[in-house]
Amino acid sequence: MNRKVLGQMAIVVALCAVMLFASSNLLGEEKKGNPIVNPSFEQAEGDNPAKWFKSTWSGRGQFSLADTGRTGSRSVLLSSENGADISWSQIVPIEPFGRYRLSGWIKTENLDKNTGAGALLNIHGMQAVRTKALTGTTDWTKVEAEFQAAGSTSIHINCLFGGWGRAKGKAWYDDIKLEMLEKVIPVSKTIETQVTIDAGQTFEPISKYVYGQFIEHLGRCIYGGIWAEMLEDRKFYYSVPAKGDTWAMTGARARVLRDSPWKVIGPEGSVEMVEENAYVGEHTPRITIGDKPTGIYQAELGVVKRKKYTGRVILAGDASAAPIKVSLVWGDKRKERQTVTIKKITDKYVTYPFTFRAGASTDEARLEIVGAGKGKFKIGTASIMPADNIKGFRKDTLELLKELDSPVYRWPGGNFVSGYDWKDGVGPRDKRPPRTNPAWTGMEYNDVGLHEFIEFCRLLDAEPYIAVNTGKGSVEDAGKEVEYSEGSVDTPMGKWRADNGSKEPFGVKFWAVGNEMYGGWQLGHMPLADYVKKHNKVAEAMWKADPDAQLVAVGAVGKWTEETLKNCADHMTYISEHFYCQNRGDIVAHVAQIPDNVKRIADAHRRYRKTIDSLEGKDIRIALDEWNYWYGPHPYGELGTRYFHKDALGVARGLHEYFRNSDIYFMANYAQTVNVIGCIKTTKTQAFFAATGIPLMLYREQFGTIPVKVDGSTEKLDVAAAFTENKKALTIAVVNATWDTHNLTIDFTGAKPAGKAKTWIIANENPLACNNPGEEPGVAIKQGKSADITGALSIKPLSIVLYRVPVE
Repeated sequence: MNRKVLGQMAIVVALCAVMLFASSNLLGEEKKGNPIVNPSFEQAEGDNPAKWFKSTWSGRGQFSLADTGRTGSRSVLLSSENGADISWSQIVPIEPFGRYRLSGWIKTENLDKNTGAGALLNIHGMQAVRTKALTGTTDWTKVEAEFQAAGSTSIHINCLFGGWGRAKGKAWYDDIKLEMLEKVIPVSKTIETQVTIDAGQTFEPISKYVYGQFIEHLGRCIYGGIWAEMLEDRKFYYSVPAKGDTWAMTGARARVLRDSPWKVIGPEGSVEMVEENAYVGEHTPRITIGDKPTGIYQAELGVVKRKKYTGRVILAGDASAAPIKVSLVWGDKRKERQTVTIKKITDKYVTYPFTFRAGASTDEARLEIVGAGKGKFKIGTASIMPADNIKGFRKDTLELLKELDSPVYRWPGGNFVSGYDWKDGVGPRDKRPPRTNPAWTGMEYNDVGLHEFIEFCRLLDAEPYIAVNTGKGSVEDAGKEVEYSEGSVDTPMGKWRADNGSKEPFGVKFWAVGNEMYGGWQLGHMPLADYVKKHNKVAEAMWKADPDAQLVAVGAVGKWTEETLKNCADHMTYISEHFYCQNRGDIVAHVAQIPDNVKRIADAHRRYRKTIDSLEGKDIRIALDEWNYWYGPHPYGELGTRYFHKDALGVARGLHEYFRNSDIYFMANYAQTVNVIGCIKTTKTQAFFAATGIPLMLYREQFGTIPVKVDGSTEKLDVAAAFTENKKALTIAVVNATWDTHNLTIDFTGAKPAGKAKTWIIANENPLACNNPGEEPGVAIKQGKSADITGALSIKPLSIVLYRVPVE
């Protein structure tokens, strides 16, 4: 996953001629109230400006509330000696169809833009809304930018220092203003549209793997999304108690762990971290019991009334420290808890299981571990999960994943893999060391490793696709990982796998040779000339361990892909490509980003096949193993974007483009599956489909496999068609990305409809409709009435319609 996307603060492009709007200038030259709170930074909360928050995109910088201003007595100051991409930020509500002007005043001192843009204002997640950038030393200078906010109800404004790179020096910001210039109301009309479906002209079957998914050790994708563990830092990576704030907010308002979530019950100093005989990791908490029961607890656990929870705690210590009481607490009253009493402990670590049943539903439950005797005891680790977990995975999430029915999952990264040691993730789960996430924020608990991932795929009847570490990892480690997975018990790694509980090889067919090694954000990044040599060595080591392994090389359309194909064509089976799209104000343009990128990459690879000699006689197809929208605030944890109906429309059109290029796309992996830019979202106790998951599920279940020729499809009304495998039915999918109703007439050649069509519809007149936990979904599949496919079909605005008609 491309970390550069995090630094792109993007646009809403002016709403233009591709839509018809009736616009009324509601305000003219009249001033409208500024929706920005504390725009001149005169109000303070401690040392910070009230209602503004800090965003660090990369590097290190200083955030200050300055005692000088263009007007009033204050402004905000951003500075860095070594280079930073940072901002003071605020999320501001707006009218969804307004045209706006963002303006403000900036002063600079010795500002070197370095690899960035300078000092400016911009809107995060909108691709071109940014003001002029200032550099050098300047007095107060006004900057401004106008934009169309079609479809957005809030924007993320940045007083930006750096911008798509790291700047040095100082910049002051003051008097930030947002003005609505006019309100633009979309108007719908009816358009007559005709397409021709030539069922006599078929194309190569669609690979089932274009419905692939990708999960990474990042944010709440695995921990907090797929894996059922309820505790944070259960192996005590951080010292107890926390030395600073337990939680921090990222620039996109995601809450991430920064220090220990465990709190002390008892007097100060009663908990110390000891390295000697630590159970796992570098240290273990040791509790000295005082005059009253003493121990630790973790709060903010989500529980459901009458639901059963199971877990374990691993203890060692003085016999006199017993009894140790482990409690699940769901309220403040004495009866609002259940307690399991451990009557005896020894100086050896012993695992003690427990079971609870919650007496109420709350997201503020806590687990307490308290000694009621005298002396000292240590807590090696602890764990608690819902009792209905399936081999450690969340039951609710697995149920949705089964509905999604993806045939393949890529894992464990992503940027994560370039700093990941796969050996940390095997062996007894409680003894696997906790680490800092090497590429992202937060921690890696190593509770989910190779064995768990294989079990995950088996539970979903999906194939595993594993990326090896070609960043910080060695050639030898990559070969050993494949041997661990596929080697017989007669090999060293195969024997280790068997010792860890899996005698039979895992049967992994697909392997990614690294991730995004072209990017400077990637751990272990190196020049292309050096990397192609490493790729070949890694491929040889992997094929030595398993000659049947299908290897996916790292690609990036342009020089990187060209040189990799020239130098490594004999050392790959497929080649990967990635892309991400951000927010666009125009609905048609927003939706078009996904299919346009799918086509751009396919077109490039068709050119390569004609111009690169090493590809002669080879059929190296594309594994587009990361693709999605990526923008906006992150309410579902790090990179936990909320998706909208307009994104669902784009995903559907993207699938159409994969179908049209079925001869060159072998695999495509939506990134990522759960929470992190995911098509499934979770809370502590619920799981539900995000908007983008709805078309993925519909097409996977209902769309055909043998594409046929369609003439007349456009970006405004995108039509794709395919036979079912047995050719007894034809499926026709239509995406209307406009505000208009299309009366669609289809001319058929090569096949004749033999009855009425079954119909499935995804539609909402609001492009910002979304799905939220506990609410009626705004984006859903609805069964439509049987349709006469030979007559005019009314395709409503902002809709996806899929027909399945018997043919003869």
